Amino acid sequence: MFSLYKKEVQNFLSTIIGYVFIIIYLITSGLFHWMIPNDANLLDGSEADLIPFFNLSPIIFLVLIPAITMRSIAEEKRTGTMELLATRPISSFQILLAKYLAAVSLFVISVLPTLIYYFSMSYLGDGNIDSGAALTSYMGLILLGSCFVSIGIFASSISNSQIVAFVLSMFICWFLFYGFQLIGSYGFMGEFDSIIQYCGISYHYESIKKGVVDSRDIVYFLSVIYLFFFMALHVIKTSRK
Repeated sequence: MFSLYKKEVQNFLSTIIGYVFIIIYLITSGLFHWMIPNDANLLDGSEADLIPFFNLSPIIFLVLIPAITMRSIAEEKRTGTMELLATRPISSFQILLAKYLAAVSLFVISVLPTLIYYFSMSYLGDGNIDSGAALTSYMGLILLGSCFVSIGIFASSISNSQIVAFVLSMFICWFLFYGFQLIGSYGFMGEFDSIIQYCGISYHYESIKKGVVDSRDIVYFLSVIYLFFFMALHVIKTSRK
């Protein structure tokens, strides 16, 4: 499995796809947080914190993560290489796990350079920055991205078209992040509105951003990853029969 994981990472980094993802994310993030006057500009805030960065990043990942996962399974199915992988002594679980970990690795690599934001704000604020909140927020961002990757791979597993996989993945990510929060905010369901909002990713992401690591939030993120990962695994196993 490690050889397949290594191959997937190399495919990302040996082609323009991986670098485009990293560059677009860093440029977009840099422009909004340091140059363009807007609510997300870190220099315009009254306090030395990274809240605008953690607020904007999920919006960027709603587009970029589906873009890198759309070809993970769909392209293999379209070109017929999925059948070739099936002839090798490697299980469907290992194939999917290798692809998942490779995509998560690319995501983490793209986020690591943003640590300079923390050190910059710490310097500008003379060290007056909540390091604990920043650490937990980064943890929440990694968990959020890992959920989006799992959703993206599932969307890629049920279609031979990268475009369809991209659109479907982006919609599911959007709905899980904003949909439940939006539905619960209308007050149609009375006392059930809070339960509906609790089902959304944004509820748990916002909870972690407050600087408190609640085991319920961690379990939620891991459950979403598990759900979409094993739905994708079921699709792959069914297609291999």
